[in-house]
Amino acid sequence: MDRLASLDAGDERVGAGLRSIPGVGVWTAAETTQRSHGDPDSVSVGDYNLAKEVGWAFTGSPVDDDGMLELLEPWRGHRQRIVRLIGASGLRKPRFGPRITIQDHRVH
Repeated sequence: MDRLASLDAGDERVGAGLRSIPGVGVWTAAETTQRSHGDPDSVSVGDYNLAKEVGWAFTGSPVDDDGMLELLEPWRGHRQRIVRLIGASGLRKPRFGPRITIQDHRVH
């Protein structure tokens, strides 16, 4: 593992080395390299909501992981930074679920 820590953020061997550990997949490797190496390009493929949020921000409709990577392709090298900017922008896909009523607990 010391060899992985000494590699640069953009080095593909970091993600590959992490994925060689049993139980560590693409999503976990991306999340780890984002934090441990500050990798500006590792996208968390396989995240439940991320592709939908990125798709909504760019096209106004949800996309899958492949569609997300296609939309982020022009920013290769900085894709994780673009995802973080989208998250910080406050853009969200609309929610259609029922609204919860706010309960007043002061009367109890």
